[in-house]
Amino acid sequence: MINKYKHPVPFYTLSTVIPWTFWFVAGYISHITPFEEINMDIAIVLGLIGLISPMIVAFLLIYKESSLHGDLFNRFFNFKSVKPIYLILAALIMLTSILLAQAISILFGYSPSQFAITGHFTFSSGVFPVWFLLILAPVLEELAWHSYGTDSLRNRFNLFITSLIFGAYWAIWHVPLSFIKDYYQSNLVETGWIYGVNFMISIIPYVLIMNWLYYKTNRNILVAIVFHITAGYFNEIFATHPDSKIIQTVLLCVLATIIVIREKDFFFKKDQVVQLSF
Repeated sequence: MINKYKHPVPFYTLSTVIPWTFWFVAGYISHITPFEEINMDIAIVLGLIGLISPMIVAFLLIYKESSLHGDLFNRFFNFKSVKPIYLILAALIMLTSILLAQAISILFGYSPSQFAITGHFTFSSGVFPVWFLLILAPVLEELAWHSYGTDSLRNRFNLFITSLIFGAYWAIWHVPLSFIKDYYQSNLVETGWIYGVNFMISIIPYVLIMNWLYYKTNRNILVAIVFHITAGYFNEIFATHPDSKIIQTVLLCVLATIIVIREKDFFFKKDQVVQLSF
């Protein structure tokens, strides 16, 4: 069925041009001083419209190919053939990685207070509650990336190359968000350039792990959504020092490397799409 996902160029072109247009406008509006609160609400709404657009592009491409309608539906409800270990890993990998990163940072003199749940978040979301965006954004993104985008690349490349291409694309795709005042990427860059670079680097091992889970669960979109939600939520709720997130990136790189080495055929043979043993 993956060979039916055959339009990566229009998908990724439209999924870049449309969001970036809205996001650059949102960034400009967010920095206008008069009526600052209203402008921020407008900027966030424009940001959300940009976020939705790749999903709409994906659904339009799927709509044009009738044979993909059932495939999309089945990938939400194919849990019978999914081994529970992958569901557990999808829910716990990101929580474990941030907790372990914070524990390692303590060995280098950082505060144990990082484990405190702060009750507040590191960015503003305007008219929307932050927790709402931390759930909504992953859902909207994965309904684009893992309904059409990833499979359209997988149709042409092996899983390793697919993940590297998408990881690089996704890192660059986030760049305009750094221009929206008080948004996560904007605050990250203001904290220090190294943290912005770390965010972009972290996407590569993150995507390798996420795509591994996605294809190990027979292309289950909900698994990708859960993994994405936990990545954003658990990296926000603790009083994590920014340096601990660099440690987390190292841990994710180690885990991704172990997975790729252990499952070389799964990553490097183009036809390896079905679930293999853990």
